[in-house]
Amino acid sequence: MQNDRLIRALRREPVDRTPVWMMRQAGRYLPEYRATRSRAGDFLSLCRTPELACEVTLQPLARFELDAAILFSDILTVPDAMGLGLYFADGEGPRFERPVRDAAAIRRLAVPDPAAELGYVIDAVQLIRKELDGSVPLIGFAGSPWTVATYMVEGAGSKNFAHIKGLLYDAPADLHRLLDTVARATVAYLNAQIAAGVQVVMLFDTWGGVLTPRAYRDFSLQYMQRIVAELVAGPDGSRVPSILFTKGGGPWLEDMAETGCDALGVDWTVNLDEARRRVGHRVALQGNLDPAVLYAAHRVIRAEVARTLESFGHGSGHVFNLGHGIHPGVDPAHAAAMIDAVRELSPPYHAT
Repeated sequence: MQNDRLIRALRREPVDRTPVWMMRQAGRYLPEYRATRSRAGDFLSLCRTPELACEVTLQPLARFELDAAILFSDILTVPDAMGLGLYFADGEGPRFERPVRDAAAIRRLAVPDPAAELGYVIDAVQLIRKELDGSVPLIGFAGSPWTVATYMVEGAGSKNFAHIKGLLYDAPADLHRLLDTVARATVAYLNAQIAAGVQVVMLFDTWGGVLTPRAYRDFSLQYMQRIVAELVAGPDGSRVPSILFTKGGGPWLEDMAETGCDALGVDWTVNLDEARRRVGHRVALQGNLDPAVLYAAHRVIRAEVARTLESFGHGSGHVFNLGHGIHPGVDPAHAAAMIDAVRELSPPYHAT
């Protein structure tokens, strides 16, 4: 591989500078993405057309000097493949025609075959790997079982998570059955991505932070730990690094570090020096610039990048990223300013 900084950093091996990529780096802030999405007709068609998914995956790498590509897809492809009727309402985000809200509906769910119901994702992975031609690693991903289940039960995004939290407290055995099914589907899905060529996998636990500490461990973390334990090696026999990211997960970093994953994504609510002190040498850290910084002037972006690098400090094991996904309204030139600053300011932190 021509640029393996990300892989080495995730393994806490020496690098010449801090690798950088962005969550949602292929997205609405890029005019070229908006043009491709317009050609596709709608978001789901874009996801389900391997050639277009490949095109938008590669767009940020053509514009920025990034150290990784991330597969363009969505965390809700798995429940969509379970037959819940995923669609996207204008201005309202994802919705399901058939939410899962009782024991009977949960029992009817089956684990989809990635090669069949999710074959368009696997085809996209293979096409992207071919187009990357070893230039940078390709990151595959899935939603955490808890996060995916919130959409399956609520039927859409939620502010108070009334339906799934009602299930959690009133019928925990039913919720565990649902999470078990989603976890098995996620293992199969990620292992199919690995077989197709992804070189890193990431679990996005967007809604883990809405749980109490005990509920987080019981209904989110244990399922992510199980997924990590069941990931297969890459086609060449090497271990595929895994990243766990729980938005709002700062209180549980120590527990997350014990899952067997290789790295933790950290949002902007925790300083990296504190996170590093708490997890020690068990895992690498990824993050954690506040995405809103990218609305600021270039000099401010550079100063905040410098502050983030200083917070992690010297040595290996840091992947620079935002604390969550890049906002749709960000000027691409501001994203470039951040990336350039990481490339220019990080080498002294890796000098031996």
